[in-house]
Amino acid sequence: MGKDLKGKELGVGMYQRKNGVYSARYVDRFGKRRSLYNKNLKELKESLNTALYENKMELNIIDDSTRLDDWYEKWLSIHKYNVIRANTKRHYEHIYRKHISPVLGSFKLTEISQLQIRGLIRKLDKSGLQFETQNKVRILLLDMFDKAVIDDFVKKNPVRGIRLTRNEDIQRRVLSPEEQAEFFECCRGTFYDNLFITAISTGLRPGELCALTWEDINLENMEITVSKTLLYQKLDGDTQKTFHIEQPKTKTSSRKIPINRQCEMALKKQKLQKDVVMSKSPKKPLEGFENLLFTTKYGTPINAVIYSEAIKRIVDEINLCKDSLDEMETFSGHCFRHSFATRCFEAGIQPKTVQNYLGHATLQMTMDLYTHVLEDHKKNEMDKLDKLQESAFTMSDDMVEQRFNRMLQENNHSKVINF
Repeated sequence: MGKDLKGKELGVGMYQRKNGVYSARYVDRFGKRRSLYNKNLKELKESLNTALYENKMELNIIDDSTRLDDWYEKWLSIHKYNVIRANTKRHYEHIYRKHISPVLGSFKLTEISQLQIRGLIRKLDKSGLQFETQNKVRILLLDMFDKAVIDDFVKKNPVRGIRLTRNEDIQRRVLSPEEQAEFFECCRGTFYDNLFITAISTGLRPGELCALTWEDINLENMEITVSKTLLYQKLDGDTQKTFHIEQPKTKTSSRKIPINRQCEMALKKQKLQKDVVMSKSPKKPLEGFENLLFTTKYGTPINAVIYSEAIKRIVDEINLCKDSLDEMETFSGHCFRHSFATRCFEAGIQPKTVQNYLGHATLQMTMDLYTHVLEDHKKNEMDKLDKLQESAFTMSDDMVEQRFNRMLQENNHSKVINF
């Protein structure tokens, strides 16, 4: 029991110092001795009771002085030890040191609020950094604070609840060649594999793809005829959302698209799969939709939700073995269309041809949508020209060297004869 300066008992762990300040001590659940001070005894007792309650309910933290930079080092060396590859670690270092540390690194973990996190992301956006960079910053901080909560360095994660929205008018989701390879390696042999392959091989809109029948496939001429689209909407006269077969989006949407070898095999396998599905399905197909080539395992039409969920299952499977910052971002069925167009431009196919593949009403629409791809393609083509020019200059230099050496040999030979 402690006493005040007059010898009065104050309670366990409490006493009054010579300067008149009251002190209270206790050992927290981490085994660390804590001290509280206040000139007012009543306020000190209230603070002590609060601290003891938080300690009992495990609401207190182990260290309120840890700064974000210090925690990043602990997080990386402990929680990511033998979990991430060297390349991933370098990527983390780049993201943290360049975008996070200069703004929040000196702050204590307990001082960082959701408002500050949002401010950081807004700053990145204003500086012109795109969705991918902003989202990687968010994911990195989210994992860091999740581990800080687990290790009792903070009570809650300030990043929880922050969501970023991709501006589709500015930036369309396109699978990189690596993502494309990874996705199709994972989905190989799954129920919707043929659907995905056809989508990325043709650039068809999801509605056009899901409206295909076998009659639209011409394997002799190796082409697909696009003449309709599948809608799942509540139209006039409907009591609820239902499926409709409608005309394509525009006149130019009615078109013929060539079939490559991968697409050919996917379509053939799908025809076999559809026949098996229909022979096993206990339900009758919806009237008017009996001949759809791509359906669910129950033989029913595919809507946007089913399509997106099928994609998400593959992405989730891929991400099972990935660290949080390396995870593939999920995407909609329209991403296959954008990825197809991008691969076309990367292969050097003319914009007018790509316009016809996609069924755009005007060439300008295609150019507006994929200007960034064309710019990258032009840069790559210029790099090829640079290499060719460099080779030509090198060849020219070699020719000069050869002629110069030949001249020296002739001059030396002439001197010998004159001598």
